[in-house]
Amino acid sequence: MSTSRRTVLAGAAAAAATLTATGTAHAWSGRLPSRELFGQLADGTKVYRWTLANGGTRLKVLSYGGIVQSLEIPDRRGRHANVSLGFDNLADYVAKSPYFGALIGRYGNRIAKGRFTLDGHSYQLPLNDGPNSLHGGDRGFDKRVWDIEPFTHGSDVGLVLRYVSPDGEAGYPGTLRVTVTYTLTAGGEWRIDYAATTDRATVVNLTSHTYFQLAGEGSGGVHDHTLELAAARYTPVDSTLIPTGELATVARTPFDFRRAKAIGADLREPHPQIVYGKGIDHNFVLDKGLTARPEYALTVGEPASGRVMRMYTTEPGMQFYSGNFLDGTLEGTSGRLYRQGDGFCLESQHFPDSPNRPEFPTTVLRPGAVLRSTTVHAFSTR
Repeated sequence: MSTSRRTVLAGAAAAAATLTATGTAHAWSGRLPSRELFGQLADGTKVYRWTLANGGTRLKVLSYGGIVQSLEIPDRRGRHANVSLGFDNLADYVAKSPYFGALIGRYGNRIAKGRFTLDGHSYQLPLNDGPNSLHGGDRGFDKRVWDIEPFTHGSDVGLVLRYVSPDGEAGYPGTLRVTVTYTLTAGGEWRIDYAATTDRATVVNLTSHTYFQLAGEGSGGVHDHTLELAAARYTPVDSTLIPTGELATVARTPFDFRRAKAIGADLREPHPQIVYGKGIDHNFVLDKGLTARPEYALTVGEPASGRVMRMYTTEPGMQFYSGNFLDGTLEGTSGRLYRQGDGFCLESQHFPDSPNRPEFPTTVLRPGAVLRSTTVHAFSTR
């Protein structure tokens, strides 16, 4: 067993011990996932909300966008709170959502000018982020209805989400068959496994876009959360947030989280990259690189509640977004408005604009190959 896997299991055991001490793990262990109607789209399609609970964690997932509508975990006293941002109704997800909790595809993050060339053929994608294509265009996987099947396996419970993206959808080549599995373990881990196949060469970059607030959704800013991120380099961007191609050192910059520090510690520094992103909205090059099994990437802690989230991934990159574009116009599940910095995202991924950057890890998927990727969120308290 690898060192990284032992670390994941050790973290899970610690979380399970903490939860058992509060009585929470027993109350929420191994329940069969349940389903309820959440709303209906304009074309009459019904959208369901699935609830699964295990190991002291409860997850609520929508068939629309594979959206994580709620993620409840305990604090150091065993008190639960939803730690993800979102809405209490379908209409807001359809009309207003900045990707709250959604599955992202075909291509997570930005592609410059919405263009790329593959095997001598040029492709044009929808432009939905200024001059660029973002998160799969104006109707990415976050706006599709997924087929969902619940499961239990040993002490784990989960959901299998499936979607078939037809050839040419949003400008991408190939029929892409995607399976995403959400698993809650008895140790309090939330695991996401991605798999995809294609019948024609294409580009793929799948991720999850959950906004976190470990003090509890609607409780205010996240700038006092601490972040330790195992990345000595990041990818600087131009004024439209497209990587320049450089893999720059984080040393002596606001992007240095190699030792834990408050998220907001350097957000007001006059660094050109901070100006471009209106904060941090950058891809970090994980020290571990692309791996066959999930390895350690980061730790986030919230001092008041004691909640801790550790992330392990197979992916080579991590997009850290400090909630810069939340502007006080969106009302969350708590009934409170989300302002700048009221949530943060940590999106495990390949790098932005990789189809136009052959020096970056490739995002090309070909017939006969299977894309596989895993990210684990391990929750505990301290």
